[in-house]
Amino acid sequence: MKYKSLLLLMLGLLIYPIGQIVAQDVNADDILGVWLNEDKDAHIKVFNEESKFFGEIIWLKDPIDEETGKPKLDDENVDESLQSRPVLGLMLLVNFEFDGKDEWENGKVYDPKNGKTYSCYIEFKDETKNLLKVRGYIGFSMIGRTTYWTRVE
Repeated sequence: MKYKSLLLLMLGLLIYPIGQIVAQDVNADDILGVWLNEDKDAHIKVFNEESKFFGEIIWLKDPIDEETGKPKLDDENVDESLQSRPVLGLMLLVNFEFDGKDEWENGKVYDPKNGKTYSCYIEFKDETKNLLKVRGYIGFSMIGRTTYWTRVE
């Protein structure tokens, strides 16, 4: 029994540094660039401003509302005063901070499809740094929704 515990401890000590090496390969600015959302209908440009990270919609697959012939509006926004602003140019990601390891946290994500804003964290899903996991939640991160974005450039 003691040998199993010792073996597990040694294995854990070997694996732990490997995880740290992988985490150290992520830099704050690795998230910068243009990302295609999971629905493949929007490009979001992620940029850094004063050590905070933001994401703005810079392209829409269908930017024009078929009924009105005008640009799509943020008409699902829970704040009625914001429902007349165009979706193109909306800030989806706001005030993210890099944790120094492998995650951008303490930010908010806005979902124009339902007009709600959520707490959020972001991390890479793979080692290529071309797939982002964007996790929006209310209260606890265990209760929420995850979407994946693919790097465009």
